[in-house]
Amino acid sequence: MAKRYLQVPELILGFDTETTGLSVQSEQAISYGFCAYRFGVPVWSEHFYVIPDRPISPGALRIHGLNVEDLEAKRASNHVFDVEEGLTEAIRILREFHALGAFIVGSNIGRFDLEMLRRTSISVLGRALDDQDFDLSLLRIIDVVEHDLAIEPSRAQRPRRGLGHLCEHYHVPQGGHDALGDARAAVEVFMEQVIYNNDGQVPFTLASDGYQFATLKTS
Repeated sequence: MAKRYLQVPELILGFDTETTGLSVQSEQAISYGFCAYRFGVPVWSEHFYVIPDRPISPGALRIHGLNVEDLEAKRASNHVFDVEEGLTEAIRILREFHALGAFIVGSNIGRFDLEMLRRTSISVLGRALDDQDFDLSLLRIIDVVEHDLAIEPSRAQRPRRGLGHLCEHYHVPQGGHDALGDARAAVEVFMEQVIYNNDGQVPFTLASDGYQFATLKTS
């Protein structure tokens, strides 16, 4: 059962993906968004796109509005990778921030984004992401949907808790079904949830004497 957080960890990494469809068993990410916050302030971000090796479903296209031609066109101004390159880069970022002590924040992140990452890694890299090099199960995950259920368990009062509904409830700007935008929105929803839990205060958990971001690639 999710707990109510009364403090914001010093270092947070927001994470979100846009995908070819909704099945974690058979679909892939077409974009990855990451944003790091330290003491509640954004300090780093990365957003890149992936050319999938399978079709983008009509349902997914209606949500994020990206087809393969759109992804190809982004090469002029964005990082665009093939499936293996994008997967490898996403794993690298998650591994590095986990080593820094970060908490990974997202909406339905464990059941969807990270599970799709794991399954894609099995099919593409032959790795289940459960070894000593990188083990997904060790990530410090905060799911804003599960956290909201801990804050208000009643599904009758709040029957819908997708990221968009949480943004409305906590007065956070929508992410717009953009991987980086939704990653930022999830982090900001979480911080508003902590403020609510503390009656207007937003204390931080100090994890170390400080982090160095100079070696991390910026978008």
